[in-house]
Amino acid sequence: MSLQEQCILPAIRKMKDLEKLMKSSYTYIVLLDSHIGQLKSIVDLGRAHGKKMLLHADLIEGLKNDEFAAEFLCQSIRPAGIISTRGNVITKTRQNGLLAIQRLFLLDSSALDKSYTLLKRTQPDYIEVMPGVIPHIIKEVKERSGIPIFAGGLIRSIDDVEQALAAGATAVTTSNHELWQHYNGVTRRHNQ
Repeated sequence: MSLQEQCILPAIRKMKDLEKLMKSSYTYIVLLDSHIGQLKSIVDLGRAHGKKMLLHADLIEGLKNDEFAAEFLCQSIRPAGIISTRGNVITKTRQNGLLAIQRLFLLDSSALDKSYTLLKRTQPDYIEVMPGVIPHIIKEVKERSGIPIFAGGLIRSIDDVEQALAAGATAVTTSNHELWQHYNGVTRRHNQ
């Protein structure tokens, strides 16, 4: 299953969740919380099971979230992609040829305006919009940026997922196990 077909991106915080997902039909998996010493073995385990790991650089213990850390992740750990709120990390990730996912926290109109400026500078492959339960903002960001959107944060129900997808999200990131199970093997049904 390609990233464009996968409507749920399971986001894990615990190793037991990673072990469960190794047997799932999901190809792309988001690693939220980790320690620098675990990264290589986690990415290698995923690769051995045909999984492509997306690392959230902001949440890696023991690693400063800057362009040097991004360079290390890209060249030494080699995940499928990196997620970050920091523009310099996204730029370095793109330079190294990995998927670059710019995470945006859209708290108010000012944050939204600043995000558009950031997106013009970084040109990420994907945007993760937080919180992901505001369909009209998902639609606006997708239309205005032209960049595929992931919706994440506060996604609690099938209805939340369906609304985000209907608004134009490519996929939904969630740590909700029930949603992983519900959508396991389901490919994207809505037009992008």
